[in-house]
Amino acid sequence: MYPPGPAGIPSFGVPYSLPPGVAPVQSAGGEASGSGSGSSYDDGDWRQQLQIPEKDKRLQTEDVKSRRGNDFEDYFLKRELLMGIFEKGYEKPSPIQEETIPIALAGRDILARAKNGTGKTASFLIPALEKTNVNLKSIQVLILVPTRELALQTSQVCKELGKHMNVQVMVSTGGTSLKDDIMRLYSTVHILVATPGRVLDLANKGVADLSKCEMMVMDEADKLLSPEFQPLIEEIISHLPESRQILLFSATFPVTVKSFKDRFLNKPYEINLMDELTLKGVTQYYAFVEERQKVHCLNTLFSKLQINQSIIFCNSVHRVELLAKKITELGYSCFYIHAKMQQAHRNRVFHDFRNGACRNLVSSDLFTRGIDIQAVNVVINFDFPKNSETYLHRIGRSGRFGHLGLAINLITYEDRYNLYKIEQELGTQIKPIPPVIDKSLYCT
Repeated sequence: MYPPGPAGIPSFGVPYSLPPGVAPVQSAGGEASGSGSGSSYDDGDWRQQLQIPEKDKRLQTEDVKSRRGNDFEDYFLKRELLMGIFEKGYEKPSPIQEETIPIALAGRDILARAKNGTGKTASFLIPALEKTNVNLKSIQVLILVPTRELALQTSQVCKELGKHMNVQVMVSTGGTSLKDDIMRLYSTVHILVATPGRVLDLANKGVADLSKCEMMVMDEADKLLSPEFQPLIEEIISHLPESRQILLFSATFPVTVKSFKDRFLNKPYEINLMDELTLKGVTQYYAFVEERQKVHCLNTLFSKLQINQSIIFCNSVHRVELLAKKITELGYSCFYIHAKMQQAHRNRVFHDFRNGACRNLVSSDLFTRGIDIQAVNVVINFDFPKNSETYLHRIGRSGRFGHLGLAINLITYEDRYNLYKIEQELGTQIKPIPPVIDKSLYCT
């Protein structure tokens, strides 16, 4: 849930000027988009009714601070959407939101790269909600994500932002009742958040009608364009109208994106905010250990660090369960999650950990994609990842939305070349762990 809770209502700023050749924004009904109810923004009474969360006073790094000085009001959004934005605690657009929102509202295809934890979700949900016409009883926006947890999280943020709009949001993923999804689609659905296999199944059965779906968003697009998913994505696109708008978002874009872009995107507007790959607020250390010393080292870290919540990554399902058992035996509260668990169990773990029921979570790489839990300030790679992309997504679970975080890597002799390779590829420095870690690096 990307920006975590600033409170003040922004004042009017300097309007954003669109790039050459980009048409002005039109609302779903065709007229210039305004308050959504026909009344003027000069009427300030609606602001007094908002339930604004308490302002988050934690330090924020430059990754998420507005670069142009824009306000959400500069995009002439419907009043009901602005109410949801402010009540969610968003104050000003982050850089990726400043770049994306006006272009998406103008109808352009987008290829956007931005770091994990800098507000990508709201950068596509805000234009998706703005362009949705609640008077039409059809699916107008399809949001594709690679994991079930990310689908649940994205749909929840969408519902919160659109809570004053009467927009009907549905989440549909594998591992849940197909019959329930079919029954739900007999009622009105405006925005569908889904994993590719399930939505393709529903579309092929003629249950999910995508013929009027004018916008498709691919979040974590690099994963969605992997060999596992790309054939499904291409078949899904065949169900969309010719006039569709496609938005791709990711922190990393492999070479497969170029061929996909050339085939399916229409002169996409390209955004790249990846001048550096790792988040500014995440401090990275490594501890050189033998395999048999890892649990002892983890125990020492637990006793010395000031952990709000931590995610501990292992490279296999078996090691996830084994480590969770060891941590519990050491006397620490611990959940675990991996892809081979039953979906209902996964949902419960995700929900309870997010709500603070447990301090530590042991996970496979299932949990690296887009999962946003503000309280996580420490990530530990119990097993060092094999590639830089996985490393980037893992450590991005801390330091969310410009806050501070800590990433600690337990490195064995066999990992030493991987450590060097990942440092080189990401242009980052992973330092040896000091005897005492300064709390100001990862605690407020």
